[in-house]
Amino acid sequence: MAKGTKIAVAGATGRLGRHVVDVLNEQGHDVVAFSRADGVDIETGRGLVDALDGVRVVIDVSSTPSPDREVATAFFTATARNLHEAGQKAGVERLVVASIIGIDGTTAGYNAAKLAHERALLEGPLPVQILRAAQFHELVELMMGWGTQGDTAYLAEMRTQLVAARTVAEELVRLALAPEITTAPFPEIAGPQPETMAGAATLLAARRGAPAHVVEVSDQDNPDREVYENGGLLPGPHAKLAGPTFAEWIESGR
Repeated sequence: MAKGTKIAVAGATGRLGRHVVDVLNEQGHDVVAFSRADGVDIETGRGLVDALDGVRVVIDVSSTPSPDREVATAFFTATARNLHEAGQKAGVERLVVASIIGIDGTTAGYNAAKLAHERALLEGPLPVQILRAAQFHELVELMMGWGTQGDTAYLAEMRTQLVAARTVAEELVRLALAPEITTAPFPEIAGPQPETMAGAATLLAARRGAPAHVVEVSDQDNPDREVYENGGLLPGPHAKLAGPTFAEWIESGR
């Protein structure tokens, strides 16, 4: 697709969405950035058809703050249905959606909800390009905050290949403009090297001077614990790997 293509971004103000908007603007595209604050609610469909007028591609990076499987699944299946229905009415040619590496077979929480999201998207009438990404660099600070008690941060054991949200945004835009859709297997984007969430948190804590200790723990209450601990979230051999590493990212002050 040519420069100046009209592309909508759902979830434009979020952790990933703001980078997608930046990349599209830098490339000279006509960006329709919307969220609930703009009067467009993709969960209910309010304002969606009008917002998609003249749009050729929708990049959906919307999310829900709830980690509860039922709550998140309800959100994602509703947004998939509404984007297909409104997009078809508006003449949208393609949906491009961010998902997560390694969620096949997961049964709990947000990851299982994203798997349901993928299935709902693929059942709709519009062509769909799904990009599976590793956990973002930006997630480390959030998880460290959740797990901090006093001067110690407790991080669940997780092997991953952390990637910058900006890097994921660049790949989403590339796929949005690509001539063909890839579905088998889904494209993947990850950082340049395997890391652990606790190891990344240790680097971040050292740079900030707090918390004093980072402790890695095995979450016995997580039914998908083995996926997290045994490399199930690591990218496949077909994945695109791109920097910066987490260490490089925090050193850059991002």
